[in-house]
Amino acid sequence: MKECPSSLPLPEALGLDGETLAAFYQPIIAMDTRKIIGYEVLGRAVKGDSVRSLGPFFCNAQVAEEDHIVVDRLLREQAFSKLAKTEEKPLLFINLKPSWIYRYEENGELYTLSLLDKYGIDPKRIVIEITEESFHGSMEGLRAVVDIYRSRGCLIAIDDVGSGFSSTDRIAHIQPNLLKIDIHMIKKSATHDGYFGVLRSFSDLAEQIGASLLVEGVETREDLSRSIQAGARYVQGFMFARAEPEFREPDCFATIIESELEQRLLHYLGAERYWQRKSEQLAEQLVEVVNKACVPEQKDDWIELLLHKLYDHCIRVYLCNEDGIQLSSNYYRESDKDWQREEQYRGANWSWRPYFVPNLVLLNENRRAIVSRAYTDLESHAWIRTVSVLVAPGLILFMDFKDTEREVQRL
Repeated sequence: MKECPSSLPLPEALGLDGETLAAFYQPIIAMDTRKIIGYEVLGRAVKGDSVRSLGPFFCNAQVAEEDHIVVDRLLREQAFSKLAKTEEKPLLFINLKPSWIYRYEENGELYTLSLLDKYGIDPKRIVIEITEESFHGSMEGLRAVVDIYRSRGCLIAIDDVGSGFSSTDRIAHIQPNLLKIDIHMIKKSATHDGYFGVLRSFSDLAEQIGASLLVEGVETREDLSRSIQAGARYVQGFMFARAEPEFREPDCFATIIESELEQRLLHYLGAERYWQRKSEQLAEQLVEVVNKACVPEQKDDWIELLLHKLYDHCIRVYLCNEDGIQLSSNYYRESDKDWQREEQYRGANWSWRPYFVPNLVLLNENRRAIVSRAYTDLESHAWIRTVSVLVAPGLILFMDFKDTEREVQRL
């Protein structure tokens, strides 16, 4: 294939009817700067005021890959030419299928890099967005080509995180700079705990590998709020703008972002302060029992003195030493039911739980109560928070509460 796609005839599969092909640009907005930091390059067929997406063309498996590449290269060159003439240099997100990238092994050509040289563009302004597709080539070979882009300074993004191609092992293998999540997963997470857990895992994964989350498809303020809750650093979608032929002023959406960030912060702080106050109140209520005498050898008798002091949505109580060994039975109840004693848990070691060591470090005579973030209980599968109270030197009382606020607001 010739390097200059404009010299090649356009594929008949495009179905052009007096239309011309044009690169359009959908803005991507950053939470930290509240500005447009870049644009995803998308293909359109234009005739007067009529604009048609080329998405169906690129998704049509009946169209030869060569034809896809011819059209994509034409659009890519338009985008690079425009970027070169723009004073402010936003990031350009270029969609590349893995099979296109993998062709490097056949011809040794990377068209995007040739465009960087042709137009004198800083590679740091280009994001190679690896799109989802059924890819059966060598992951090692794909990673090798991705590393060539990376070595030149390009950023790497993986699209459609959570779908078939973008599984966690491939994310770990490629080590992208950005993980792109579709808003449909965010929407499902609002009513489905499984999706919420998966979404949180991607947020944690991004943090661990040094990547940023980008949520696409944001259409409403509710979508934006949920994206912020999910830990998105970047957002894009029709709430801000559709793909357009021109770049916008960088700060044109700053007011919207600032307003939503402020609302989210106030809500989050309110919820966290509520739980911290609740944990401190519990510690104060228990201090009388704690200070009357040392905790007796029979820890269950001591816990039973506390049960009537606990809030209705407390579902589990147990006592551990500082090594994480459970010294008491579990005391567990379901809603509106009596406490049940579960003796089989005595002697269990809970030091492996993520919250145990951080809480142990923080608890002291000046701070006797700590509350965890919301998480899913292993047995009841309810969203809970664990309140840890230092009741005596080396003794920690753990109380699990249903996170009723989390159930309503999906915090």
